[in-house]
Amino acid sequence: MLAIRLPEQIEKRLGRLAKRTGRTKTYYAREAILQHLDDLEDIYFAEKALREIRSGRVKTIPLEEVMRRYGLGKTAKPRKITKSK
Repeated sequence: MLAIRLPEQIEKRLGRLAKRTGRTKTYYAREAILQHLDDLEDIYFAEKALREIRSGRVKTIPLEEVMRRYGLGKTAKPRKITKSK
């Protein structure tokens, strides 16, 4: 269970949206949180990874090396594409 206080203007907007669509304010608040939570988690993990790279705890691999390892790039041999039957 979660209880939140919203600024009056946001509460009104949420109420209008709920009334126009026949859904509840809770429905829209939940949807907004679920969608935004993914973004917040992505940002947190990206910032954490960046701190680890900058501190030297994690090493990076240059793009050219990754491309070479996986046969991508200018010097890579073209792969044959076969059609599935």
